[in-house]
Amino acid sequence: MSEKDFFEDFDDVFADGDELSAEETLFKEVHLVADKGQSPIRIDKFLIDHLANTSRNKIQQAADAGAIAVNGKVVKSNYKVKPCDDIIITMNTPAYDNSIVPEDIPIDVVYEDDDLMVVNKPAGLVVHPGCGNTHGTLINAVAWHLRNNKDFDANDPQVGLVHRIDKNTSGLLVVAKTAAAKAHLGMQFFKKTTKRTYNAVVWGSMKDDAGTVVGNITRNPRNRLQMCVSPDDSVGKHAVTHYKVLERLSYVSLVECNLETGRTHQIRVHMKHIGHILFNDDVYGGDEILKGTNFSKYSQFVRNCFKICPRQALHAKTLGFVHPTTGEMMFFDSPLPADFNDLLEAWRRYSQASAAYNQ
Repeated sequence: MSEKDFFEDFDDVFADGDELSAEETLFKEVHLVADKGQSPIRIDKFLIDHLANTSRNKIQQAADAGAIAVNGKVVKSNYKVKPCDDIIITMNTPAYDNSIVPEDIPIDVVYEDDDLMVVNKPAGLVVHPGCGNTHGTLINAVAWHLRNNKDFDANDPQVGLVHRIDKNTSGLLVVAKTAAAKAHLGMQFFKKTTKRTYNAVVWGSMKDDAGTVVGNITRNPRNRLQMCVSPDDSVGKHAVTHYKVLERLSYVSLVECNLETGRTHQIRVHMKHIGHILFNDDVYGGDEILKGTNFSKYSQFVRNCFKICPRQALHAKTLGFVHPTTGEMMFFDSPLPADFNDLLEAWRRYSQASAAYNQ
């Protein structure tokens, strides 16, 4: 893998994709109309000529994500612009003050040395300042925790978070204290040599005990807050999720997901793709009763479960990597948080009662 290839995919490495939410990124929609005398030209070339402060790489990323539409239809970068074409491109842009200031926010540091720290993030905490979340984030807390470390500057992109998880996902993250540590760890994520597993509660009883989901992930052209599996193998980014069923609980299943790649919302999108939306995932429809009976008591039970775990039931449980200085293999395992455990216990009681009733 060349250094050029690595840095071309740099954003995807450090945004770790599994669950980087749209609310952590600001999207700017640009509307252009081609002149009546416009000669045929590739749309990527057209956009470079007509948009200031952008690059061919950014435009290509937008095309790959299905974020360029002409006359209401998504097009690829080789589309030839015609006279009077109505063009809309949606691009992510940091149009806010994203300077990071230390904030005294409690964080659960499970490991720390001179090169890095591993943090167990609670659900509800955004990892990095962004649109609508300019403070009160995990990285603000890290800046406070390391406020006496003169070598750590939270505003320096060469240090800090190596990957991210979504606001409403709990679990393990690694933070680099030095530029060398971030480069080393980032390359491990890029080369897919890190070990990461997630636990998730999904709707439905899975047919197979284990399996693999393969499908390019791109932005949903009909809903920019969602990602989706592209029906076209040439669109989106290659993504692979391995899963196995840990427990079947009537109308839901506890599954372990192992990420071979790290794409935006990867587990959430891949589980939906195979018909098993994450429980209480309000972005992908998991906050509705998708499986079960029509009995009012069952409906009330599920609504109570939504209150018990008021977010998508997803936890980044394990994280393994090679230490950037010592070369030692590091492995961390975080316990399921209380809301996740309480949700499982509720479904266990329901499943046991249902089984006894049907005997």
